[in-house]
Amino acid sequence: MITDIDNAAKIAEYLLQIKAVKLQPKNPFTWSSGWKSPIYCDNRKTLSYPNIRTFIRQGFTKTIIDTYGKPDIIAGVATGGIAMGALVAQELGVPFIYVRSSAKGHGLENMIEGDYSTGLNVVVIEDLISTGGSSLKAVEALKAAELNVKGVVAIFDYGFETSKKAFEKANCQLNVLSNYDVMIDIALKQGTVTENDMSSLREWRVSPDTWGKY
Repeated sequence: MITDIDNAAKIAEYLLQIKAVKLQPKNPFTWSSGWKSPIYCDNRKTLSYPNIRTFIRQGFTKTIIDTYGKPDIIAGVATGGIAMGALVAQELGVPFIYVRSSAKGHGLENMIEGDYSTGLNVVVIEDLISTGGSSLKAVEALKAAELNVKGVVAIFDYGFETSKKAFEKANCQLNVLSNYDVMIDIALKQGTVTENDMSSLREWRVSPDTWGKY
């Protein structure tokens, strides 16, 4: 769910401006899953632009306070959620931890890095939601460590039905600063895509696994 539609539009503009998001419906990208996609998103680029980085950090902070109140701790999902998560934790004045994609194969074999105590309220920071798998894996790890996960907040969400169902099944609230619907509407207004592209862009979001194969 988007909590501030004006901020969502501004973030979409920023992501297009710095080419953190690229839209190419006529020359699609291929994801590691093999899916054909008209969009490529790399939100880590936002960290290189202080004004954009600040705007996103403030958006995260407002969303967290308005939705959950001040948490005891912030957790970033490796790797995309680590840097922004640390910035958000700094803004809120709370501790920060991060969750690896898998436990280390040596040393203490940690999956969660940083100091924390059981029973703390934690909000999870993510850069991008596609299927939701990596985010929910992090949520499971935090719950297994006896932390109270209030929800996940992400910069951008593709809005796949599979991810919506996954978050519902996990009983985990998801809030996002911007999403695919806002993005393509802004791209159309800017002339990045044409009206003729819009039906194809919307079809992809509904059936990303088969889009572009026929």
